[in-house]
Amino acid sequence: MGEKNRYSDDELQEFKDLILKKLDKAQKDYEMYKNSITHGDGNDTMDTSPTFKVLEEGAATLSKEEAGKLAQRQLKFIQHLQAALIRIENKTYGICRETGKLISKERLRAVPHATLSIDAKNNQR
Repeated sequence: MGEKNRYSDDELQEFKDLILKKLDKAQKDYEMYKNSITHGDGNDTMDTSPTFKVLEEGAATLSKEEAGKLAQRQLKFIQHLQAALIRIENKTYGICRETGKLISKERLRAVPHATLSIDAKNNQR
């Protein structure tokens, strides 16, 4: 028997379940980051002394910047996971876009949105 050129429907379903779990968590995390930017989680500085208020505002700005970066990164991760779901539907999931060979299951379990095999990824460097 020759080399497999795609994962079976059962294998694809296993990856789909894994991706849906990661997607659900990623979307919850994204909402948390977004809320921390917009609402500030109710940590108001109105009742503190002026000295502490200046320090807290500086920390709050830094915290919002960090949350913004995390939210942006999380959104990108969500988009990659959604693209992986489309590849599952098209039955092209798990195929390296460089070599055309199957990406190892171990790699896909660790990075379910991967589009490159370890060899192809190492060749990019």
